[in-house]
Amino acid sequence: MSNITIYHNPQCGTSRNVLALIRNTGVEPVIVEYLVTPPTREKLQELIAQMAMPVRDLLRRKGTPYDKLQLDYPGLSDDALITAMLAHPILINRPIVVTPLGTRLCRPSETVLELLALPQTGAFAKEDGEQVIDDRGGRVADQ
Repeated sequence: MSNITIYHNPQCGTSRNVLALIRNTGVEPVIVEYLVTPPTREKLQELIAQMAMPVRDLLRRKGTPYDKLQLDYPGLSDDALITAMLAHPILINRPIVVTPLGTRLCRPSETVLELLALPQTGAFAKEDGEQVIDDRGGRVADQ
């Protein structure tokens, strides 16, 4: 059984890249397609606490009802923001990855490397062609 969970949207390139980087360690994570199976309020609150991030920072704006729901209003409580995310899971930014090393919102996709205990098994390039891991499994230096 995997000790890695990814809250995944298969329509998101970043989420697909993160999933591929996890699999490049030889591990098959637990995949939660959160648009199909949204987290409970308790689980979402737990994830936010584990990430030690403000609730507002987990909100996704692009391609969501964020503006229509006027979620930029500063007077909205964390509880109201969480309620909006539960009603419209597309508002939850992704991917969120949970491993024994921590829980993170993995944007950009390379962020997941900080959470993986096992090394990369080979070369990896993101969907846009950017090389992230070399053929020996090492991180490619920023150009």
